[in-house]
Amino acid sequence: MKVILMQDVKPLGKKGDIVQVSDGYARNALIPQKKGVEATPANLNSLKLAKKNEEKVAKENLEAARKLKTEIEAGKVTLSIKTGENGRTFGSVSAKEIADAAADQLGLTIDKKKIVMDGPIRETGITSVTVKLHPQVAAELKVDVKSEN
Repeated sequence: MKVILMQDVKPLGKKGDIVQVSDGYARNALIPQKKGVEATPANLNSLKLAKKNEEKVAKENLEAARKLKTEIEAGKVTLSIKTGENGRTFGSVSAKEIADAAADQLGLTIDKKKIVMDGPIRETGITSVTVKLHPQVAAELKVDVKSEN
């Protein structure tokens, strides 16, 4: 029996694949557990429409990420940190503080988990951090850390 997989099944394939399985396995395991449906013409047509819709949504997400990249790279975020003698800092700047500052100063909502840093910023000056917006799109955000006495 041909079955369209509705979710990933380890030994068979990934979601959306059409696989040939025994009738018993399809009726007793895949279909009752909602892991697959029988490959009827109506189900094949709905699968084709769903794939077209997924491609359209993925394309829109990519375009939105590219637009956001240009907005991020055009701006700069300024933060202040307490410093002592000889420019020694007390504390550091984290990804959460950068995300909050981007929301306040640039009006952009950036998830702190998408900000990639080697570690917290512990020195004053301009530093670039990477923001992963999409698997294919990454932006460089300039962070200006100033001394607060």
